[in-house]
Amino acid sequence: MTRKQRRLTLIGSALAVLGVAAGLVLFAMRDTIVFFYGPSELAEKNVQPGTRLRIGGLVQQGSVQKGPEMAVVFAVTDTNKSVTVRYRGILPDLFREGQGVVAEGILEPSGEFRADSVLAKHDENYMPKEVADSLKKQGVWQHAPGKDGAAAGTPPTTTPAAAQGTKP
Repeated sequence: MTRKQRRLTLIGSALAVLGVAAGLVLFAMRDTIVFFYGPSELAEKNVQPGTRLRIGGLVQQGSVQKGPEMAVVFAVTDTNKSVTVRYRGILPDLFREGQGVVAEGILEPSGEFRADSVLAKHDENYMPKEVADSLKKQGVWQHAPGKDGAAAGTPPTTTPAAAQGTKP
């Protein structure tokens, strides 16, 4: 075997080993990859019960019901469809009706969603990108201006003088 043939064999073997390793990693991660759906997409996609996923949208007005032992039932909506969510645990401080939320958990055979974590938006202008995109797709996104007149989610602009604490 010539030097060139040995080099090509070594490179080919290394690429094959890397390909097998990448395939094994992707196969192992298939159960940990979590997809995001809005309520309308969830209804359209025929997601199998027991599938781990995230749903996001707005907490439907009048849907929050608190039960014993920190059990909470609420509906997540995109104004077209809604999904009932069951959660047991402490809700984020900013969780309330009409606000953006992302819940991660498992879809039950009954069509209800059993969440093991609930994330709420962190201030009055923030909306998770996935939720905002889903609401835009549904035509219900209201792009509210920020406190300084900038679009929601846009960081305020500062001049170099303002950043140093001096007047321009």
